Amino acid sequence: MILIDVINASTEASDQTIKWLTAALQKQVTRDFAPIWGFGAQLFFVPKSGTPSPDHWQLVFLDNADVANALGYHDLTVTGLPLGKVFIRTTELDGQAWSVTASHELMEMLVDPWVDSAVIQLNSDGTGFAYALEVCDACEADSLGYVINEFKVSDFVTPEWFGPPTLMPSAKYDFMSHISQPLQLLPGGYIGAIQIDSSSGWQQLLGEGSKAEVPLGSRRHLRTIPRHQRRLSNG
Repeated sequence: MILIDVINASTEASDQTIKWLTAALQKQVTRDFAPIWGFGAQLFFVPKSGTPSPDHWQLVFLDNADVANALGYHDLTVTGLPLGKVFIRTTELDGQAWSVTASHELMEMLVDPWVDSAVIQLNSDGTGFAYALEVCDACEADSLGYVINEFKVSDFVTPEWFGPPTLMPSAKYDFMSHISQPLQLLPGGYIGAIQIDSSSGWQQLLGEGSKAEVPLGSRRHLRTIPRHQRRLSNG
């Protein structure tokens, strides 16, 4: 189980407010997020006078942004553990709800804790895009969120959002069902992507003693075939 300290280091919010928000975020992670993404977290409120655990991840509430134009972001602590930051005063001055920012950064930290993951979508010629594994950016607008315990929290996409198009008519691409197809960006939404220009497709890098042959039907073989060209199983 992932353990996360929710730390109040802001002069803008009382400990009681952050404690109540922590309960709302816990409900979102356990009730809404975990059944879709397959994992959750246990949140621990840490007041202004408290001391966080050295081996827990952190979600920290601060007053002002330490990066230009940032309402919040997720990074790593000096010891290499995942860290989310929420800037309360900066978010309020921007006319946004900092509870949505907190929800956004928490879920994205859970899905991509080391800020280094991507989902690759290839075309038939081996070109395509690698999309950053960010689960709130596509639908991040406050107006698209929902309320838990009187706090507005962020909508988030499902794994199906990253594609490819599914044959399942009941497929759900975001929790609030605002999105109707893979990779759709709602107003105000965005996603980081890197274009893949190589037409050579997947290459196999071999460890010492590994066989160069790729057995048909193996995972190594399947990797060389774009998903839209794979044959569906009858089972």
